[in-house]
Amino acid sequence: MAAGLHLLRYCADGHLEIDNNAAERALRCVALGRKNFLFAGSNAGGERAAAMYSLIGTAKLNGIDPEAYLCNVLARIANHPINRIEELLPWNIELPKIHVTPEP
Repeated sequence: MAAGLHLLRYCADGHLEIDNNAAERALRCVALGRKNFLFAGSNAGGERAAAMYSLIGTAKLNGIDPEAYLCNVLARIANHPINRIEELLPWNIELPKIHVTPEP
């Protein structure tokens, strides 16, 4: 019964995806690297790795080349005031946009 309601909702709204392949592809790198995360060295190392993955993923979602973004931020962050740190977020930095092609 519930599946029928979901199918009706899918048919009524053209914006809905019929599957969650896009979300699964986005998480694929996390699943592939799961064993590597065990060797972060410490809890603090794991937290730093998680922060880096978050920054890289956010840059990608905003259409920014992650390497260019990190180079830009690392060059500026030492002299940047902490009360204006939001200026360094990916959506607040003007960098060339990358063209993302959908994976099959």
